[in-house]
Amino acid sequence: MGAGHDHAAPGGTDHRRRLAIAFGITTSILIVEVIGSVITGSLSLLVDAAHMLTDAGGLFMALLAATLMKRAATSKRTWGFQRAEVLAATAQATVLLAVGLFALVEGIRRLFEPPAVPSSELLIFGIIGLVGNIVSITVLTAGRSANMNMRAAFLEVVNDALGSVAVIASALIIMTTGWGQADALAGMLIAVLIIPRTIKLLRETTGVLMESTPTGLDLDDVRAHMLELPHVTEVHDLHASLVATGLPILSAHVTVEDSCFQDGHAPQILDDLQKCVAEHFSIKVEHSTFQIEPAQHAQHEHHTHV
Repeated sequence: MGAGHDHAAPGGTDHRRRLAIAFGITTSILIVEVIGSVITGSLSLLVDAAHMLTDAGGLFMALLAATLMKRAATSKRTWGFQRAEVLAATAQATVLLAVGLFALVEGIRRLFEPPAVPSSELLIFGIIGLVGNIVSITVLTAGRSANMNMRAAFLEVVNDALGSVAVIASALIIMTTGWGQADALAGMLIAVLIIPRTIKLLRETTGVLMESTPTGLDLDDVRAHMLELPHVTEVHDLHASLVATGLPILSAHVTVEDSCFQDGHAPQILDDLQKCVAEHFSIKVEHSTFQIEPAQHAQHEHHTHV
């Protein structure tokens, strides 16, 4: 026995326009910064340009994922393309992590061998990047908490803005003091800002892909609460995972008293179980599947899980 739900892709807010605007702005800044890094030879600007390249790709993936997520479920893909947001966010975070590690290594090398960097040109390109990033942040702010895909896109643009600030700061330091290592330090600062956030996002997305229990849902508490329901004697094969943001699922085998199959009480127990997981916990599980079984059914099962 289980819940009957329509797994079609939810309507929700369409963030594709926001992502398309941010993608256009980021791509334009990327072109400007590549030209600037060639002219100035700046590491911070080069790293920020590389960062912008990954972000432009990331925003494109986010836009593609947002489009795929609007597709309805089919008999072949029963959840539609809901997990596209997780795949896109994982890819973005992986590339960002690689960029951050490169910036750290290259920055350390340039601390000992600082190249000559024209500060005036560096300042101009840094300001252009910052202005563009602020516009992108404004566009994406309203939808940044919608799902992992939008969080990753917003995170990338914010990191870009911080990178532009670092570029501007290094240009001002070089301009006023002549200390060339400031550019290398700015590149390393961008890396320090990138790495922790990307690791956190990677942990979340890989957790979803590994079908870990959703954060905030304690299955021991779920089991205990289910066992408090009348006529429920055992709960096993209890599993919970996250298909996509806002879409947790749960399944379990629930042993009930034999009398429930004789007096027709089993359907009421099913209703009580679904209400329990949908309303009692901080994470509302609206997609739940329960197998209601008598005690003697255990001998027919090959094995049981937690």
